Amino acid sequence: MDEIVNEPVVSYQKKHFSVAEYLEMEKASHEKHEYFQGEIFSMSGSSTNHNLIFSSLFGFLSVKLAGSKCIPFGSDMRMNIPENTLFTYPDISVYCNGIKHSTDDKDSILEPTIIIEILSPSTKNYDRGGKFKLYRDIRTLKEFILIDSESVSVEAFYLNGKQHWELIEYKEIGGTLKFVSMGFEISLADIYKYIRF
Repeated sequence: MDEIVNEPVVSYQKKHFSVAEYLEMEKASHEKHEYFQGEIFSMSGSSTNHNLIFSSLFGFLSVKLAGSKCIPFGSDMRMNIPENTLFTYPDISVYCNGIKHSTDDKDSILEPTIIIEILSPSTKNYDRGGKFKLYRDIRTLKEFILIDSESVSVEAFYLNGKQHWELIEYKEIGGTLKFVSMGFEISLADIYKYIRF
């Protein structure tokens, strides 16, 4: 059974790292790590369900966004939020404002329009709480979507016309997830089509 954690686990014993030190270590590492305000955190691996959901959704977005100005990326793309120092690897991110690189690192990019995190038992509390708070510092972010890998459950936050975050929850396999900022939708049956709970 996965250990339940509310925050990422600190990976190194040193108390404080510079961004340059983090990026240098990350280039040499076989595992991914987050960086936040001088601390480095290990990122957990992905389950089979996680990968099946990723394949379904990323494939859908790649086809749907083909020919548009929006580009979807998987979790190998490192994202930076200069406003709060976070470097991380969202499960899926969509960029509609061109590819802008971090001033600290040409392999880290800025300003996504949509971020999607696929939840696991060990990360769901952090993704819903602390990480979403950090993501809200991204001025271009329009939607933040959380997809549970252990049950049919999607939480979709979107920025409304008054610039307030609103939540739509989807709990039925017959439901349809709306990408409000994109103007299209996908059925939950298609998101979870390979999953047997």
